[in-house]
Amino acid sequence: MEGVCKRMDLVCQRMLNQGFLKVERYHNLCQKQVKAQLPRRESERRNHSLARHADILAAVETRLSLLNMTFMKYVDSNLCCFIPGKVIDEIYRVLRYVNSTRAPQRAHEVLQELRDISSMAMEYFDEKIVPILKRKLPGSDVSGRLMGSPPVPGPSAALTTMQLFSKQNPSRQEVTKLQQQVKTNGAGVTVLRREISELRTKVQEQQKQLQDQDQKLLEQTQIIGEQNARLAELERKLREVMESAVGTPSGSGQNEESPRKRKKAAEAIDSLRKSKRLRNRK
Repeated sequence: MEGVCKRMDLVCQRMLNQGFLKVERYHNLCQKQVKAQLPRRESERRNHSLARHADILAAVETRLSLLNMTFMKYVDSNLCCFIPGKVIDEIYRVLRYVNSTRAPQRAHEVLQELRDISSMAMEYFDEKIVPILKRKLPGSDVSGRLMGSPPVPGPSAALTTMQLFSKQNPSRQEVTKLQQQVKTNGAGVTVLRREISELRTKVQEQQKQLQDQDQKLLEQTQIIGEQNARLAELERKLREVMESAVGTPSGSGQNEESPRKRKKAAEAIDSLRKSKRLRNRK
């Protein structure tokens, strides 16, 4: 029974390690296919239908790099296997979603679950498991002394060796964390640059719309000025007609010309009313 359990453990470890390597190859294949369809110009890529596909794949690449730096050093030393199998399943889910969807959601929406579980897995591995595995690394024994160095009697020599070993380990952890931060910050800067470019495009479009509105407003102002000039001319003619109608002598001539003058006055009044309506509409 004990042999079967060990055999099962080895098989499961091998499957997890191969799963991580396979998902890396699958991601590289998906990324090559998307890049082959994207235009070469960066400005044209932002408006391409595969722009979000490329953003998601770039974020997955960053996650894979962080996982590789965290786990694979110990995996290559045969100290452990790639433990978080759920992370592999989630990466496969994201990649299949990208391949099967023409208009995917934004990268932060698609990758929310992957970022959460991968971050938790890396934090747990660094805090709980790495201190145990470092004791098994080549070059150190259980007591923490360097292999091959004979124990020297005296507390000062033992203390110096322990201090040297304790100073070396934090430096490696700090370098690893710095590398992870650099990768994460690089991905964040790329996303911010893309968002800034989109905002610049929107600002340019809004500026163009404002220019078009200013042009239309200028044209309407010119039309209103012309209508005001016509209205003033009609008012002047109306006053002339009214004055001539008032100053005409009585008699037969007045009876013959009054209907014509009244008709002209009525036409002038109608034109004046129409002009006022047009001006009110503008």
